[in-house]
Amino acid sequence: MSIDWSQFTPWSSLTGGILIGISVSVLLLWNGRIAGISGVVGSILSKNRSELAERIAFIGGLVIAPMLIWVMIERPTVQIESGVPAIILAGLLVGFGSRLGSGCTSGHGVCGLARLSVRSLAATLTFMAAGFITVYVLRHLLGA
Repeated sequence: MSIDWSQFTPWSSLTGGILIGISVSVLLLWNGRIAGISGVVGSILSKNRSELAERIAFIGGLVIAPMLIWVMIERPTVQIESGVPAIILAGLLVGFGSRLGSGCTSGHGVCGLARLSVRSLAATLTFMAAGFITVYVLRHLLGA
């Protein structure tokens, strides 16, 4: 394994982590809500419309912020080696897993672990283990 030092970005990664920490803390302290993306998206599709505008604004921020960064800074070249069917299948499996685990990596991994939730620790360890196993099987056993 080697590190491509030209793509190693500790300061921007640290800044992103701090911004995520601040934003989820503000949402929790001001609104009493956990910033789990799957929960926010799932509630948009539910019949309960009481906080629909807030949730749409949250999702809008998730879409607009990367677009702003896209035009403001130089981006690294990204090479995706998987085909469209594999990417669609992966997305569906992630959605199924977040539904099965009652939350996603942002809800459990960021917010739940910060609240010292044992359930979130178990979910995050399961997410990570499933990811490690999937990459190992696909790259080393199946050669994909």
